[in-house]
Amino acid sequence: MSTPIDRIDDDHGAPPSDDVRAGEYVLGVLDAQSHAQAQARIASDRGFAGLVAQWDERFSPWMTRAQPVTPSAHVWPRIRTELGWASVASTPSGLWNNAGFWRGATALAAAASVAAIVFGLRGPTPVPVPPQVVVQQPAPQIPTQTEEAVARPVTVLASDDGTTGWIASIDASKGKVMMVPVPRPADAGGKVDELWIIPEGQAPISLGFVSNEKAHSIDVPEAIRAVLVAGSTLAVTLEAQEGMPHAAPAGPIVAKGAIVTI
Repeated sequence: MSTPIDRIDDDHGAPPSDDVRAGEYVLGVLDAQSHAQAQARIASDRGFAGLVAQWDERFSPWMTRAQPVTPSAHVWPRIRTELGWASVASTPSGLWNNAGFWRGATALAAAASVAAIVFGLRGPTPVPVPPQVVVQQPAPQIPTQTEEAVARPVTVLASDDGTTGWIASIDASKGKVMMVPVPRPADAGGKVDELWIIPEGQAPISLGFVSNEKAHSIDVPEAIRAVLVAGSTLAVTLEAQEGMPHAAPAGPIVAKGAIVTI
């Protein structure tokens, strides 16, 4: 889609909702300025950070559905016809006949179909849609309005200087913690981040590895889901990879935040 996001907003006379902007951020369709603004809001606006976490969790399984598909024999002649060329070339070669190119195009078409869901929330736009070669994929289930309206509370994990390290979205009923990091460089010594839950007045319990580069969901063992309550604290420490999850933290605290409500 060649139309800039800001152009679409102007056509409708109003900026996009926070929910739509969060979806655009997760899909990576924002321009550099809007992307930077969204990142700043994640660190300062818990409500917006929660929407980002929800969209990431919603899109993650869809992005794994694209499978390599070999195009049928009529695709290349149809493209040549649309371009005004002869339907059959004497010696077709190069990029258009490369199987790897078509596999990549198939995956791109699947990702574009997901992006269309976000833009569909705004209603039709006056921009004409050119003919596209589309490989049909199973239609993803769209969350109902009731599901979208329920915004789970978030916990901000920050360092001692107040810098946000992660945004955590907790689903206590399913025993899942969605961790959305503010990306930072890996530790030069090879150590990694480990997530802990610290029940009020009790010792830390490891929830295992947490990425400092991309959002992902962490499963909480059923035996300790009862401590996913207000009053408990989420903390991240820098630990050796060997032996994870550890019985107790040994490295420095990178970020922490108290669970306020569930």
